[in-house]
Amino acid sequence: MNILFPLIYFTLFALIAGGGFAMMWGNIKSINEEMRRPKKHQHPEAPKEGDELLYVDLNKERLEILYNK
Repeated sequence: MNILFPLIYFTLFALIAGGGFAMMWGNIKSINEEMRRPKKHQHPEAPKEGDELLYVDLNKERLEILYNK
């Protein structure tokens, strides 16, 4: 009887620890697989093909001209 309880305890401990490790391993593996796949969707605010874009030119020469005015 004295050997039965520690045997049951350590058996259950090993099962729980092994299950936790297997679950963690599976989660990390699925995250790595998801990160390797190419992205299928484009950002919703990204410009579509043919859209005109508005941008600001802030190079050094342009800033000097604006500053001197």
